[in-house]
Parts: sequence; structure tokens; C-alpha cells
Amino acid sequence: MNPDANLSQQLKDIKPLLEIPDNSFYLYWGLIVLAVLIVLILVYFIVKKLWRQRKINLAKGYLEKLKAIDWHDTKKSAYDATHYARLLATDERRKELFYQLEPMLEKYKYKKEVDEVDQDTLNRFNLYVQVSDESV
Repeated sequence: MNPDANLSQQLKDIKPLLEIPDNSFYLYWGLIVLAVLIVLILVYFIVKKLWRQRKINLAKGYLEKLKAIDWHDTKKSAYDATHYARLLATDERRKELFYQLEPMLEKYKYKKEVDEVDQDTLNRFNLYVQVSDESV
């Protein structure tokens, strides 16, 4: 008998190859996209938190500089007070107080020789510092 014939009789019950669905390519890219999205979301929240912390620290620094103003040099003090008060005026109440304080400080800024700061201006400035201290 022919050995090939014997082999072909033994192989008659072998069925053709089945098509197996392969989604590994889509799963691979889906997991990569998901990982990238998670990393981007984490980076966004970390940057947002650091940005808020930076703003708070800047506001505290401005407030400390306002508190440290020496009113013996009236002209320089008026410029410094206007600068730092403007930077701190972020909410409605502080903006309103700043707009009331600014004209009082203007009369000490642009002259060559200036007088000492009057009590009304100092009271308004101290009120502004107190309100800023409460909100920062």
C-alpha cells in the first residue's frame, strides 16, 4: 500500500482552520489612549493646584509688603502702597476700597516735596490692609 494514501485516510477528519477574531490591536491602542488621558488629567490637576498655591503665596507676599511700608518717606511709600494695593485688589470689596484710597495717595506721588501723610489717608490704608488680611 502506498504510504501517502494511508496518511490521507488518517487526515480526512481534520477540519479547516477557524477564523478567530483578534481585537488585541484595538485593545492595545485603547489602553495607550486611556493611559495618556489619565496622565493628562493628573498633570492638569497638579498644575491647577500649584497655580492656586502660587497665587495665594503672591497675595501673602504683597500683603506683607503693604504691612512693612514705612511712612517716613512719604513719596516712596505712596508709590509702594499704590502698587501693592492694586495687585491685591482682586475681589469687589478690595477694588472698591482701592478706588477710594488711590486718589488719596495721588497727592503724595507727583510733587517734588510732599508733606507727611494725613491721618485720613492712613486710616483708609489701614482699613484696606485689614480687609486684605482677612481675605488672604
